[in-house]
Amino acid sequence: MPNYRDTIYALSSGRPPAAIAVVRVSGPRAGAALQALIGRLPEPRRATLARVRNPQSGEVIDDALALFFPGPASETGEDVAELQLHGGRAVIAGTLAALAQIDSLRPAEPGEFTRRAFENGKLDLTAVEGLADLIYAETDAQRRQALLQLQGLLGNRAEAWRTRLIEAQALAEAGIDFSDEGDVAVNVMERALLAARGLRQEMTDTLAGASRGERLREGLIVAIAGPPNAGKSTLLNRIARREAAIVSPYAGTTRDVIEVHLDLEGYPVTLLDTAGIRDTDDPVEREGVARAKARAAAADLVLWVVEASEINHRHPEARGGEAAEPRRVTGLSSFEAGLRPAPQDDVAGDPPRWIIRNKVDLVKDGKRVVNTDRAMCTFSVSAATGEGIEALIAALTTHAAEFFGAAEPALVTRERQRRTLEDATAALGRALAEPAAGREDIVAEELRLASRALGRLTGRVDVEDILDVIFRDFCIGK
Repeated sequence: MPNYRDTIYALSSGRPPAAIAVVRVSGPRAGAALQALIGRLPEPRRATLARVRNPQSGEVIDDALALFFPGPASETGEDVAELQLHGGRAVIAGTLAALAQIDSLRPAEPGEFTRRAFENGKLDLTAVEGLADLIYAETDAQRRQALLQLQGLLGNRAEAWRTRLIEAQALAEAGIDFSDEGDVAVNVMERALLAARGLRQEMTDTLAGASRGERLREGLIVAIAGPPNAGKSTLLNRIARREAAIVSPYAGTTRDVIEVHLDLEGYPVTLLDTAGIRDTDDPVEREGVARAKARAAAADLVLWVVEASEINHRHPEARGGEAAEPRRVTGLSSFEAGLRPAPQDDVAGDPPRWIIRNKVDLVKDGKRVVNTDRAMCTFSVSAATGEGIEALIAALTTHAAEFFGAAEPALVTRERQRRTLEDATAALGRALAEPAAGREDIVAEELRLASRALGRLTGRVDVEDILDVIFRDFCIGK
C-alpha cells in the first residue's frame, strides 16, 4: 500500500511533445515543493507566471504558469500544486528531475491522485469508475454516460437508497429492542417492510437496464461470418474505410478473429472479421473456424455474408432476386452457419442475423439482386465497389441506437455495480419473505446486509480488496 502521507508528483497531461505539459504535485509538501522550484508560493487558486529553476543548481528550466490549491479545497483533498510548462521532453524531464531532488517527494503510482481523492471523500467509488470510463471513452455516447457517472448519477441514487434503508433498519430494530416502550408504535415492523418493498422495486427497475449501460462501455459486437471467399474481409475493410484485414482470393486466408472499433454517430461498435466456416483438415484453419463460431454465437449481431449469385442458386423461390423469407436464407446446416438454424422467429439465445448478399456487381443483369430491406434483414452490397455499403452502415447506426436506447441514461455501467445491487436486492427479498411477526431479528439482519451492500457500491465499507483492481487501470498522473 502506498504511504498517503508522502507527497507525490507526476506528469498529468498527455505524452510529449505537446504544446503544454501539466506537472501535478499532491501532499503535505506540495507548497514547499512549488516554493523550491519558483522561489515563492503563489496566491491560492490564481495562475502566476513563474520561472522554474532546479533547486540545487539554480539552472532555469522553463517559464511556466504555477498554481497552488490548499487542501481540503482541492481535487485530491490535499495541498496540490501544478506547473503548466512548455511540453517538450527536455522541459518535462528537467522538471521531474528537479522534483525528485526535494525531500519527501516521490513519483505517483497509476491512479494515485484519484485514489487520494477517493480516500479524502472527494469522489465515491461510482464516480471514480465514471472518471476511468471518461478517460477511455471513444464515442460521444460513452462520454455522456461516463460524465453522468462522474457527476454522481448512480452514487447519489445509491446514497439516497442507503439513507432510506438505514431508516427502515432503525424501525425494525426499534421494534425488537423497545417493543415494550410506550412511544414505539406497534406497527414499526410493517413500516420497515413497506419501505424495503419500495426500495427493492426501485433497485429491480434499475437492474433491468443494467445490461444496456455495461454494453455501452464495451460497444455493440457485430460479427461478420459466412462461408469462405464470400467477401467478409473486403466488407470489413469497406465499412472500416481502411485495410484492416488481409484480402486474398484463396479460401482460408483469415484464421484468427480480427477486430475493428468503429464510432457510428457516437455509438461504439466492434466489428469482427471471422474465418470462413467450412469443413477442413487443416488444424490451424479448424481452430479459426471454431473461434469464428464462438465469436459469432456470442455477438450482438451477425452479418451473414454470402454471394448474391449463390442465394439465387440455393433459393429458386426468390422472385426478382428477392428472397421470399430472408431469415430462412440462413437455414443452412447448423455447422455451416456456426449457429442454430434461424426460423422465422428468433430462437432464444441466438443473436439476430442480417443477410448480406455480397458481390452484386458480378451477378448478370437479368438475375441481379438489388434489394436492400432492413425490416427484412437483407442487404445487397458490393464490398469491392462500395455499392450498398452506405445503406448498410446507416442500418447499423440505427440498430446501435436502438440497441443502446436513448430515452434514459443507464444507472449501472459495470459488472461490479450490478452484482452489488443484486446483493442488496436479494437481501431485501429475503427480508420481505420472512413472516411479519416472530422473525423480526432476521428481517433486521437482512436489512443490515442490504445497507452494507449499498455501502460497498459507493465505497463506504468493505472495498479494500477491490481498490487495487479499480485503480490499476488508471494512467500515471491521474
